[in-house]
Amino acid sequence: MGKAKKSVLRFWIEVLLLLALVGVGAFIWWRTQNWLPPRGEYPTQGVLTGEAEGVVDISALRTARTDFVYLEASAGEDGRDAQFGRNLAALADTGIPHGAVHAYDPCVPAEKQAANFVTIVPRDPELLPPAIALSKLASECGDPVMEAGVESELTTFINQVEGHAGQPVVLKIAPEFQERYAIASRIERNLWLESGWVQPDYAGRPWTLWTANTNVRNPANGETMRWVVVQP
Repeated sequence: MGKAKKSVLRFWIEVLLLLALVGVGAFIWWRTQNWLPPRGEYPTQGVLTGEAEGVVDISALRTARTDFVYLEASAGEDGRDAQFGRNLAALADTGIPHGAVHAYDPCVPAEKQAANFVTIVPRDPELLPPAIALSKLASECGDPVMEAGVESELTTFINQVEGHAGQPVVLKIAPEFQERYAIASRIERNLWLESGWVQPDYAGRPWTLWTANTNVRNPANGETMRWVVVQP
């Protein structure tokens, strides 16, 4: 085969490989924006939303067949989601079950975080169980005392939040937090785990909630949703 023919062949091989890569990329992009766990396996599905998504669009949530909503509410000692109050009001009287999420900061004493949570989240028996998001590691605090006391402080915080809410919390555990502290086996509460497209198994016991896709496109308004399903 002459050099000219080899060059032409190489050119078309490269073109075909490029087209294949573009096709794979397009499929992944489409799947990321549209994939949801099948309703037949997971009948109850909902969203996690907060300041990043803005005020909830009730009509769009209904179009997406959202069965429940969790609202980011508070974080650490004084962090407050700018949209929580509006979102809470928007969901009132809609019949859509909803609850609040607190982002736990192991660098801050439990009592200060609990004070923040109970100030912003009302005592309402109609709310879903409060969720505690655990992702920040105590190693980031630069204080070995805090590193050693993670479980104790977290337990104190849980007790105070449960006293306010009147029901057990849900532990929303990130993989890195579980790997460092094995908290799922130390504190017996329902678990909320995260793993895109594939069921999570990093907690060592069954989950109750699963963040299955953080980039789902709402068919009603095109906005991105963080999609969560309930273990049937």
